[in-house]
Amino acid sequence: MADNARAKKLADLIREVVAQKLQRGIKDPRLGTHVTITDTRVTGDLREATVFYTVYGDDEERAAAAKGLESAKGILRSAVGQVAGIKFTPTLTFVADALPENARTIEDLLDQARASDAQVREASSGATYAGDADPYKKPDEDDAAE
Repeated sequence: MADNARAKKLADLIREVVAQKLQRGIKDPRLGTHVTITDTRVTGDLREATVFYTVYGDDEERAAAAKGLESAKGILRSAVGQVAGIKFTPTLTFVADALPENARTIEDLLDQARASDAQVREASSGATYAGDADPYKKPDEDDAAE
């Protein structure tokens, strides 16, 4: 088993090589400039690598990019093998990154919270306290004289 530092270095190298190869070396129109490599993870035995990517566009472009990545998997793996110079080149698995959808969901929730805060602020703008201005009990002067 390789140590985590070596796996991390290999993951970073794979991410850079795949991104450069997608940008310059592959002529597939499905990939173009729409695909962004966001993260790469390598197993502890350095045999398998998972490459996370995002696609700028609609669902149709995402599906086309997924097919394009699957068809270019061999070329990308051989490019990684040439640059890495290791005994066994890891197999590449491409996974669509859920980060943009999660960020969009969080932004929607924050917008709902801001709207709710604005409603509460508006409702409380002319409100007064339910009790006295000073709600704390003070000893009566009769109790203090005793």
